[in-house]
Amino acid sequence: MTGAAQEPGARTHRWSAMLDMLAATGRLGVTEAAERLGVSEATIRRDFGELARRRLVTRQHGGIVAASVAYELPYRYRASQDDEDLARIAERVADLVEPGQVIGLNGGTTTTACARAVTAREGLLEELTIVTNALNIAAEVVLRPGVRCVSLGGVARPESFEVTGPLAMQALGQLWLDTAVVGVTGLSALEGATCDLEDEAALIRLMIDRAKQVVVATNAAKLGRRRFASICAAHQVTHLVTTEPEGDAAQAARGELDELSALGVSVHVV
Repeated sequence: MTGAAQEPGARTHRWSAMLDMLAATGRLGVTEAAERLGVSEATIRRDFGELARRRLVTRQHGGIVAASVAYELPYRYRASQDDEDLARIAERVADLVEPGQVIGLNGGTTTTACARAVTAREGLLEELTIVTNALNIAAEVVLRPGVRCVSLGGVARPESFEVTGPLAMQALGQLWLDTAVVGVTGLSALEGATCDLEDEAALIRLMIDRAKQVVVATNAAKLGRRRFASICAAHQVTHLVTTEPEGDAAQAARGELDELSALGVSVHVV
């Protein structure tokens, strides 16, 4: 087993990818996982053993199967399983979480990766509480020993596994959060955090109102964008975890990061 394969970040990335593969196929073999992830079969067997110990999967001869009722992830989740940017964002978000905290997460590919990184981090699990409106996040988190999972009720949206509406809002309104980890589809210093759907924005907005600190986790492509529904003003964001801007829009994105920093947002580029 190489040193790189033993690193916590690399291991968490592998576990996240394995769980995505498992959700898509229902079963995952040692040889297949080793080939797809580029590590030895011995490493995969150790990973499988640890995932089984944490009750995330069930061991079978030559592989693993889902520990809970299998479900088919929407393409938006399956397509992100090898996204290294998501893995880096998720690892940095996990660094911002402290043991025993109550963490709120909305749905999406980025927050799903963050939930996995947080609940896979050694030393964070004891008395950790996860509050989420995403059914797929709740289905995974509930299996983590030592983690209390609070799943908000409401009307589920099949394309994202998120629940919204009055039931979810009523339940969330009775809770206090230490940290809200939210994914957005647009963020700018002038127009704040935004997304595409008003009911989703309303729930994230309440999640932010109930939290001591707010971590926005999104890639650099979302910087400078304004979407339909307003979530919160930029100055309400405590931390922004994002990727290094690239391409033609890199200069504009770096300008947004400077402006967000000037507003008091702690910017983490991974």
